[in-house]
Order: sequence, then C-alpha cells, then structure tokens
Amino acid sequence: METNIYELLEPAKRKEELALLSAMNQKTERFGLFLREEEIKELAECRNQSLKKYGRVEFGAGILDKIIYVFCDSQYISQQNYLFCMERLQDIFYEFRNAALDLMTDDEILTFMREQFETICAGDPDYLEETCLEVFTAAVRAGYDGYKASGGRGEYTRFDEVPRWDKDLYLQALRELCWE
Repeated sequence: METNIYELLEPAKRKEELALLSAMNQKTERFGLFLREEEIKELAECRNQSLKKYGRVEFGAGILDKIIYVFCDSQYISQQNYLFCMERLQDIFYEFRNAALDLMTDDEILTFMREQFETICAGDPDYLEETCLEVFTAAVRAGYDGYKASGGRGEYTRFDEVPRWDKDLYLQALRELCWE
C-alpha cells in the first residue's frame, strides 16, 4: 500500500491549521468577518486541494493566515463572500507562485495580488487570476525583476495592455457630444 506525503502530513497540519484560523477570527471580527468551524475546515480542505493541484508542500503555518490578514480589510470582501474569496485567493496564490517560477517572495506576491484586487480587478478574483496574474507572471518568467525594488507595488501598470476608463476623458467626450 502506497502512501503519499499529503496523507502523512494532513492530520497534524489540519489540527494546527484549525487553531491558527480560529485565532485569525479574533483579528478579522473588527472588519465584520468571521469563519465558523465548518467554514474553517472547508477552507483548510480547499488549501490542501490547492497544494495538491499545484504540486506544492508547505511546512509550518503556511500562507493562509497571511492571505486572510492581507485581505481582511478589503472593500470588496464582506461576510457574505468571505469564505469564497479566501478559497479563491489561496488557490490563486499557489497558481501565482508556480507561474512566477518561485522567483517572488510570499510578501511580493501578496502585495501584488492585493493591489490589483483593490484597484484594477475591483474585487473580481477571476480577473486577478486570468488577466493580472497571466500578464505579470509572463513578464517575470521573461526576466523582469523590477518588483524586487518595489516589493510588488505599482508593478502591473508597466504591463497592463487593457485601456481603462478615465473620468476626465469621459466628461470631455460627454461635453463634446452635448455641445455639438
């Protein structure tokens, strides 16, 4: 009978994870966010599935507590979507880690993710994953390392090819249309 590493690590890791996530509730309650025990278990299971999906192994506390801490005050996360967002963001984190060839630190990745989530993505994890992550990690794989000096801040605009809505340009066009 063959046992894989995930099965060996799972019981101890799960106990540690549950204690850690329960402690995180104390930090997130002030933002109106709280995970019930069954949600904590679901989040831990999703984490394990993400680790398997992306062929990763973590020792110690892992990244989930950092993700929760970094995103708990997001304007786009509420109690209604908290569990969903945390599940998606941790999956995106592991995907990002692989796509960036492990060249970026956890903090650089989280800084980049948070900045895009709050700005360009307007809280849409799919846009974060399918557009921002794709564009930026392609640059990292091609040798771009400017994110090291900035810690991941302000980097996406260098590579973003999608035209953005501009309030002043919109108002100018509206004035021109109204006065013609």
